[in-house]
Amino acid sequence: MNETAISNLNKIKYSYLFLPLLLLGTIAVFLFTCGAWSADHYVSIQKEAFTYCNLQLSKFPALMYNLTQFGDALVILSLCTALIVYAPRIWESLIWASLVSALLCCPFKWLFKIPRPAAILDNGSFVIIGKAYVGNNSLPSGHAITVFTVLTVLLWALMPKNTARKIIWIALMVGIGVLISLSRVGVGAHHLLDVVIGSIIGYISGISGILINRNFTMWAWISDKKYHPLFIILFSICSVIVLRKMLLDHQPVFYLSLLSLFITTYIITVNYVKK
Repeated sequence: MNETAISNLNKIKYSYLFLPLLLLGTIAVFLFTCGAWSADHYVSIQKEAFTYCNLQLSKFPALMYNLTQFGDALVILSLCTALIVYAPRIWESLIWASLVSALLCCPFKWLFKIPRPAAILDNGSFVIIGKAYVGNNSLPSGHAITVFTVLTVLLWALMPKNTARKIIWIALMVGIGVLISLSRVGVGAHHLLDVVIGSIIGYISGISGILINRNFTMWAWISDKKYHPLFIILFSICSVIVLRKMLLDHQPVFYLSLLSLFITTYIITVNYVKK
């Protein structure tokens, strides 16, 4: 699997960033022409679309609440931990991609200061599932960025060679990303454009992480078994954190995350002991 990932990731070009940057530019121009650079106008031009999507998606509250948890970096990355053993090159790119996503997300939130739906809209006009967010950090959606950052790396790293399978794989990964991102609208935590822009930034972060890792392989040591005790400790700590989440909120997604951490910790421990 690692050889396949290396081969696929080496094919990524800087030109892959052109389309997402063009989309961001198009959205910026659209907002400018609509006079929506201010927070109030940004919210008002998509109020109806947000309300409609929120009311439709919130008909499945349990699904929306579980899906939105995948936007938590701890949860989604926990599900990828086995790749440290079988495809460490993917994790090298994931680390860089995650760092890029963090660097892009925080300044955008600080710069635009867009209020969350619950902070500016009548709470009786839409559905809030779970915690009500009322801060001024709605744009972009951090969950959408995280999801598309991870899925973009996986999309290209595990891309099949067969054309038909490629189409299915791309449709599957993009579909999963869109569904998870839209769950942020479904739970009433973000405006529609927040998740669209966040998804695009996540894709840019994923591609950037792959390209950076090709030139700066400072994470290559993660494939060395002598560092496995470090991951055993790290995954044990993550397991405790996820277990705490699970005890406070009995959701299936946390069980999946915890199971993944347990399995990977077991595999790494066995491999290290054999060494």
